[in-house]
Amino acid sequence: MPGAVVLVAGEPGVGKSTLLLEVAQHWAEGAADSAGPALVVSGEESASQVRLRAQRIGALHERLYLAAETDLGAVLGHLDDVKPGLLVLDSVQSFSAPGVDGVAGGVTQVRAVAAALVAVAKDRGIATIMVGHVTKDGQVAGPRVLEHLVDVVLQFEGDKFSSLRLVRGLKNRFGAADEVGCFEMHEAGLSSLPDPSGLFLNRYGEAVPGTCASVAMEGRRALVTEIQSLVGPNVTPSPRRTVSGLDPARLSMVLAVLQRRSFFKLHERDVFASTVGGIRVVEPAVDLGLAVAVASAIADQAIPSDLVVMGEVGLTGEIRRIGAPGRRLAEAARLGFRTALVPPGCGPAAIGGAPAGMRVHEVATVKAALQNALTLSATGS
Repeated sequence: MPGAVVLVAGEPGVGKSTLLLEVAQHWAEGAADSAGPALVVSGEESASQVRLRAQRIGALHERLYLAAETDLGAVLGHLDDVKPGLLVLDSVQSFSAPGVDGVAGGVTQVRAVAAALVAVAKDRGIATIMVGHVTKDGQVAGPRVLEHLVDVVLQFEGDKFSSLRLVRGLKNRFGAADEVGCFEMHEAGLSSLPDPSGLFLNRYGEAVPGTCASVAMEGRRALVTEIQSLVGPNVTPSPRRTVSGLDPARLSMVLAVLQRRSFFKLHERDVFASTVGGIRVVEPAVDLGLAVAVASAIADQAIPSDLVVMGEVGLTGEIRRIGAPGRRLAEAARLGFRTALVPPGCGPAAIGGAPAGMRVHEVATVKAALQNALTLSATGS
């Protein structure tokens, strides 16, 4: 939006510069002449380096201008010359404001640079995107006031071993703050994934023990995710609990509930659990799917491949209600799942009827859910 200031944060090498270069190219192609061209100012690379990347991903355009500066005064001079409609600054920690104490990247300089850019963007109606660094724990680096100054804060996430990239909205003055965009990184840049659910599922010729499908919500988007588990005898005095893409605390809690509220004994077993496709899921709604995957692994009994499980597990073994059950079930049905286990109050009566071709069973406890899943496996339906 004109005058809006967006902060994009992410780990080094995740693709922030590539993403915003493509954004600038789309602006240059699609914006009206009256809206002004796009200007990308890099404080970390030379203009020739940025141009090489733009050429590689096909982002060159006559209305896309590149500059390499670290002085805020020089950047403001470029604004007077180019009169852009979109300004991209990579990154805000690399610029310094004249007359302000401290080095570039320091708290004082970052605050001064950000405040000046926000004021200019509002005054001239320039849509501005600033790249921000992150700390070791994934938080936006610099003073906290930086996030308060801008209108939108986006987190760009991705695993270096996976091509999947997620843009997650943490703050948005113009709309919902929980939206997420899915992209795939390749040599020619980034491409949008309008239907990413297939990335998080493995399709087997026959059902495999230790796997279970669940549905997580990313913003308003339902993503069907496969959870895998492996249970084996411990080889060390302390059993191992290893996760990938899941919350370790949720795994520990689910295992404790299984140990106490069901017929499985896990206190002397190593347990490994992961998601498929590089997605990270921390939503409690996948607790029941994790519990079923672990139970399937320890019983060495595969559950039906068309069964999807969702629900939050409580410490007393009860299954708690989850949000947006209708949207989750509709997405699972679209991908071919025909049976679902859901918490009480999330069945057909609560959502106005089950999706076409899907049978929905409400389960009140973890023990009942495991019995249902393993019974469906034994009957093959």
